[in-house]
Amino acid sequence: MIATGHFPYRRHVSAGLHLYALAVLAAALGFLPVDTHARTQTCFVVSIHSGDTLTARCGDAASASAWRRVRLQGIEAPKPGQPFAEQARQKMHDMVRLKPANVDCDASTSHARERICRVMVTPDSAPNGPRTLDAGLALLTVGLARWQPAQAQRLSPQERGQYEFAEEEARAKRAGLWKDVRPARP
Repeated sequence: MIATGHFPYRRHVSAGLHLYALAVLAAALGFLPVDTHARTQTCFVVSIHSGDTLTARCGDAASASAWRRVRLQGIEAPKPGQPFAEQARQKMHDMVRLKPANVDCDASTSHARERICRVMVTPDSAPNGPRTLDAGLALLTVGLARWQPAQAQRLSPQERGQYEFAEEEARAKRAGLWKDVRPARP
């Protein structure tokens, strides 16, 4: 076959390219689902607003779009004025402020003012290690936030289990806001 110049695989390559072009066109027209899942960026946490909200700089600091207000996914910390609100804010400050972070935002929940994201930082116990500390999970573990099942669709089944277990453990230990007999809802 090679001597005649006939290459049978050429037909398969051409058919594959046609299918690929058709899939791209279908996705562009909205007939196929487009991946709108999380997008991870390396950011620098510049300020803490509350136990579950912070401001991060992602990319070029001169750009207005580089500054993001981020709310931690899957949790709700006490609001200012509620019991344990200041402790939650301080814990968040100690964990993430002035640190680089992997900020993983779900595009389907993001809007112009605030994004709901997972924030991963390097733990203090391993300052030269990877960013493996989930700030939201850490707040749940010490009882300074509640797990929000309403946000569970944005979490993987494994993460939902971890978040739920962390809250159950904090309740059992009566840690943080679970010290109160009837803790206030954030």
